[in-house]
Amino acid sequence: MPTDKDLKRLVRSRMAKTGEAYTTARARLLTKKQPARTPPPDYAAVAGMSDATIQAKTGCSWERWVRALDRAGAHEWPHGEIATYVREKYKVPSWWTQAVTVGYERIKGLRVVGQRRAGGYEASKSRVFAVPVGRLYRAFHDARTRRRWLGGVKLTVRTATPDKSMRITWPDGTSVEVYFVGKGPAKSQVAVQHGKLTDKESAERVKAYWSERLGALEAILAPLSRR
Repeated sequence: MPTDKDLKRLVRSRMAKTGEAYTTARARLLTKKQPARTPPPDYAAVAGMSDATIQAKTGCSWERWVRALDRAGAHEWPHGEIATYVREKYKVPSWWTQAVTVGYERIKGLRVVGQRRAGGYEASKSRVFAVPVGRLYRAFHDARTRRRWLGGVKLTVRTATPDKSMRITWPDGTSVEVYFVGKGPAKSQVAVQHGKLTDKESAERVKAYWSERLGALEAILAPLSRR
């Protein structure tokens, strides 16, 4: 902040340059535009999920999640510990626990989109179907039904919780996690996470594959939804 003497000198200098009266030159100097404030970070863009979606499903915006998790020191925790904290502290369902955890890790620079904390890559794809969650689960779990939309992939089901989740080993050794969520008596959602991929290109290719396969599944389930 200039002293009175400095201000007078600046005013006279401006008067000489602009021809303004003393009071006008002084007012101009005192009301100079302040530097623009730095805009807030676009957390949603970095996290890969909109604020509207994450708030609707978890009750908090990305800004609030970042503030709460930073306060807890979560940026220093491993992935599993963050997910457990979010689920147990805030009672967030499993699928959205993962969404919050992965989004937070991206915001904090701990991983990029499609990358796991350990350095490998993953591909995620979800879709809503107009069938009960039990029917959607059976389309994955029942081998005969699965062949109709997934073909002859010789996968290994490691664990399965009816109408909730499946963990699968793919023929090439990569890992697939599948989560099921009921959205009403005749509506459900599946989310597929295909991990242990080697690079970003593989992740993009696998994501396109799952988009195509879930489309094939929808074609099979659609007639059933009209019964």
